[in-house]
Amino acid sequence: MHYYPDYYFDFKCIASKCRHNCCIGWEIDIDDDTLSLYKNIEGEFSKRFKDSISFKQTPHFVLDKNERCPFLNDENLCDIICTLGEDYLCDICAQHPRFHNELPNRIESGLGLCCEQACRMILSKKEKLTFVCKKDCKTDDEIILLRDKVISVLQNREKNINKRISDMLSLCDAKPTDYSIERWCNLLLSLECMDEKWTEIIKKTKENYHNADLKAFDEYMQNRQHEYEQFAVYLIYRHFANSPDLSQAKKRACFTKFAYEMLYAIGAVIFSTTNEFDFEAQVEIARLFSSEIEYSDENIYTIYAIF
Repeated sequence: MHYYPDYYFDFKCIASKCRHNCCIGWEIDIDDDTLSLYKNIEGEFSKRFKDSISFKQTPHFVLDKNERCPFLNDENLCDIICTLGEDYLCDICAQHPRFHNELPNRIESGLGLCCEQACRMILSKKEKLTFVCKKDCKTDDEIILLRDKVISVLQNREKNINKRISDMLSLCDAKPTDYSIERWCNLLLSLECMDEKWTEIIKKTKENYHNADLKAFDEYMQNRQHEYEQFAVYLIYRHFANSPDLSQAKKRACFTKFAYEMLYAIGAVIFSTTNEFDFEAQVEIARLFSSEIEYSDENIYTIYAIF
C-alpha cells in the first residue's frame, strides 16, 4: 500500500534555478546497482567516473575543493543527466528530496523540507493537506490512528495555530519541556552545524527574541497561519508514525511544538528587526531547520532525548 500527500507527484526539481543546490556540500553515497552501471560505462565518461568516485568504505562521489559534485557543471546542471539521462542517477540523487517510511502494511512517502522547492510547495499550500492511498487505507495500528487524529486537530481552522498545537499535546497526553526560546537556542548552538547561516540566525534569535513585538508579528501573520499548519502537519506526518512505540510517538508531538515555536520565534525576530517577513524568508528558515535538524541523526536524536 502506497500512501502519500496530495502534492507528492507535483514536485519537479528547479535545477539551476535552485539557490541551495543539493549537489553542493552533500557527500553522496552510490548504491551497488548504480555502481555496477557506472563500471560498465564506456568512452569518456568511463574515465570520469573512475576519477570521481571514492571506494573507501561506502562508494561515494568525491567533492571538489568547493564541495561541488564532480558532475555538477558550471551552469549548475548535472552532467550525468545531461549526457546519459536520469536513469543513470544513483538512488540518493534520483529520490531526493523524497522520503519513504515503511509502516505496518504500508509505505508512506513525502517530500523533505530541506529542498527549497519542496518547502515552497508545502508551505504555500492554502488548502488543508489531504492524503492519497492507492488501496484500502484502513488500519488498526494505534500509532497511525492517533497520528491521523493529531493531523485533524492541527487542521482545525476554527482555532488559531497556538490553540491547535496545545490541543495536539492534550490529545497525545504529552508534556513538553519548559525550555525558553533562549534555552532552545543554546541547545541548537551546541549541535553539529551544517550551515553557518543557521548558526547566525539562532544567535540573533537568542539575542533579540525578548525584544520582539510578538503582538505586531501575530497581526502581520494573521492571514498566513496555513504556513505554520503545513509545517506542523509535515512534521507529524513524517516523524510521528515512524516512532518505535506509542510513547515515543507522543513525544514527537513535543518535537513538533518545539519546531513550530522556533520557526515562529525566528520569524518574529526577523520581522521586529526589519519590519518585514515575506514568504521566501519563511521558506528559508524552514529549509534550514530541516537541513540542520531532520537531516542530521545526531542532532534530531539529541532533541528527541530531551522529551
